Amino acid sequence: MTTTITSTTAPAGKPPARAALRTELRRGIAPWAGPAVALTLLVPLWSKAPQWQGSWGETQSQLHSATALLGGPLVAAAACWQGGREHRRRTAELLLSVPRGRLAQVTTAATPIVLWAAAGYLLALGVVFAATAPYTGTGGPSFSIVATDLGLLLSTGFVGFVVGRLVRWRLIAPVLAAAFYVLLGAPGYVEANARFLSPGEEYMLERSVPVWWFAPVLLAWTGGIAATVLLAHAARRRLLAVVPLALAVVAGAVIVPTGENLFRDDPTATRRVCSAPAPGSPRLCVKASDAAVLPSVSEALAGMLSRLAGVPGAPGGYVDSESDPGPVPEHGEASLAHSMRGWGITRNELTDPQAYASETALGLTSRDCSAVSHWAKREGAKRVGLTDDAVRTWLAGDESPWAPEARPLVARLTAMPDAGRKAWLGRYLATLKRCTPAEVPVL
Repeated sequence: MTTTITSTTAPAGKPPARAALRTELRRGIAPWAGPAVALTLLVPLWSKAPQWQGSWGETQSQLHSATALLGGPLVAAAACWQGGREHRRRTAELLLSVPRGRLAQVTTAATPIVLWAAAGYLLALGVVFAATAPYTGTGGPSFSIVATDLGLLLSTGFVGFVVGRLVRWRLIAPVLAAAFYVLLGAPGYVEANARFLSPGEEYMLERSVPVWWFAPVLLAWTGGIAATVLLAHAARRRLLAVVPLALAVVAGAVIVPTGENLFRDDPTATRRVCSAPAPGSPRLCVKASDAAVLPSVSEALAGMLSRLAGVPGAPGGYVDSESDPGPVPEHGEASLAHSMRGWGITRNELTDPQAYASETALGLTSRDCSAVSHWAKREGAKRVGLTDDAVRTWLAGDESPWAPEARPLVARLTAMPDAGRKAWLGRYLATLKRCTPAEVPVL
């Protein structure tokens, strides 16, 4: 009689490593790592949606910070718990009898965690990109940042797994998560260029983009460290760990001297984009990244611009000071109110159009006399200040001025005949750069 023995460790026709990986992907805590990472990133991001929706750069800045400071420690803790599985089950000695090499065992056991973590990150990435896309008009996401964020999660996963294999303490996973949080976040408070060695360094991507070699160097740095730890722990020839260690050192030697030059200005973000005004009307110009906000800006300033129509010396344009320089209109330019995503602008709409108009009017009527000694004590200076406040209030259509004493002046300006008011406003605008009270027409 012939007895046939069928292996239960690997299905026929499939390599044992692949079969083991497929099994590990479906069991244990690995399948939970993906949803956990996605939720860990999406919940805080969604609570701050007004800060990033509508800007690719701000979206990726927020996602990068959440990935590094929340996702990285989470993946490290999950992988660490997975790495300590054999100790908890008391099967570590049994694995030594398995014919497969130690490096293959460690890699097979750690890979499911990092793959699920990467899937969770990509899911969160897809959600926030889909939420941003309808509100962006120019530019696009940086795939270098996507690559380095993924590299960070993979690297922390493998390092966390090795720590779990080496340390038998049951509380090592949460302690490791806290350690990674500090390790990734603390360098952000350092001014030296060495802070860019931390994958958790905050990136200001709204007006800048990484250089073309950013991703390869950052991946060599974080991946080299992870590969060094992995090979030093599990490779049969541990001297092989010197190779990725040398690669990481070379990458670090490139990152530190480069510092802030890892990023360059994004010309498409600050390029000036202007509205197409009606003949005789001033133009409104913002940076390209805010081009979709122009209709809301035009609507907010419609009342102010109509009040200035026909006034001699009224500005021929209003520009965002963060945009690139452009040709100056015949009657000069004034500055638009400064607004940011999440404060002033949400989903390409002004959150407070009245405040925006008031700030723009303030910029038009502001009189910088700080260099004039004892300006506030000069005779007539208070009356000039109240007149400036009254003009700002009237132009912006506010209900009341900032200074209560200016209310009668607002009423006086409102009661003027239209032709007389335009003539007076023309004389007033001509003196905005003067700091001699006697030269300023007051109300």
